[in-house]
Amino acid sequence: MRQHFVQYLINQKNYPKSLIKLEGGHKLLGMAKRTDIVVYNTAGDKILLVECKAPSVTIDQKVFDQIARYNMVQKVSTLAVSNGLQHYYCQINFEENSYKFIEELPVYQAL
Repeated sequence: MRQHFVQYLINQKNYPKSLIKLEGGHKLLGMAKRTDIVVYNTAGDKILLVECKAPSVTIDQKVFDQIARYNMVQKVSTLAVSNGLQHYYCQINFEENSYKFIEELPVYQAL
């Protein structure tokens, strides 16, 4: 599933392969956690955090809670959740402490 999403990012949204990191680790409340996909810009800033689930897993509030917890540490402005059948994207506004769902991921634009 992760590889399919990476191919989508590269082939459909023009994200450079060199800026995509698979299965990055981080700590949350002292516990080791794993992020499925993190995408960076050319300045090294994280610009997209992706949580991938198996097709049999329903995308529900529990899945969104998981990526939201990870994003407490990561502080990424665009989030994606996918099970290969359903895809959800949202933009986080940290200044206003809000978020909004978006229809599609933006096409990659270099700085």
